[in-house]
Amino acid sequence: MESKDLLVALSIRYEGDWDKMIAAIRRHEYATKEEIEKVEQVKKTCSVVTLLDDCYPQILKDIKKPPIVLYYYGDLSLIRDSRRCISYVGSRKASEYGIRMAKTLCEDFAKEGFTIVSGLAYGIDAVAAKSALPHNKAVAVLGNGINHYYPLDNRGLQRAMREHGLVLSEYPPDCPPSQDRFPMRNRIVAGLSIATVVGEASTRSGTLITVGYALEFGRDVLCVPYQADAQSACNLLIRDGASLIEKAEDLYSVIGYEKYRTE
Repeated sequence: MESKDLLVALSIRYEGDWDKMIAAIRRHEYATKEEIEKVEQVKKTCSVVTLLDDCYPQILKDIKKPPIVLYYYGDLSLIRDSRRCISYVGSRKASEYGIRMAKTLCEDFAKEGFTIVSGLAYGIDAVAAKSALPHNKAVAVLGNGINHYYPLDNRGLQRAMREHGLVLSEYPPDCPPSQDRFPMRNRIVAGLSIATVVGEASTRSGTLITVGYALEFGRDVLCVPYQADAQSACNLLIRDGASLIEKAEDLYSVIGYEKYRTE
């Protein structure tokens, strides 16, 4: 069998667990006949790209633990140019202000041709995706297989993104969600984009995991400012050196967008 199919077989065997897959590759494990059949079944139901494929997103090859296999529905070209991908992340319990800012910024980014990447969680993530979707510029990175809807309330949004955006995951399509998979998902959210925008976050928010990955990968981090007494992680990040963002042009300035705006 082809090396690419072997990677898919190992992904199915180990449910997308990166460490276990790497260990299996080093042991030169092979696929069984039953696993080869499973690979063919999966390839008939969704699209698959591996680290060995030419169309694999180049920017992900440079991050820590690049996903070995990606399963997806939708338009993979949305993440082809990392200079035009922006991760927008934030609290699941979003305030009216956070929602309003996410709508405004993500709509403006999408109109300008930027792809919005999120984890499709409740709150800010979902708002960001919804705002970019009418412009066909929404990407969701899931912490479960792409045949699962999680959270369930975002089912309609996820279905729409399959048709007019991109839904992807490093976990096999029928792999259920679990708490340990979401932090790993966040490295892909941060890794796909030239910059990460934090739309809202508490000081104990899981959003900070994504921020940590963005900083580790050398990406720009921008934060929406909040009231001084709001106990906002955004304010703390700004104090510690993150860029403040109030309008779309603030991001364009940080990433030097004018240099390639006409490309």
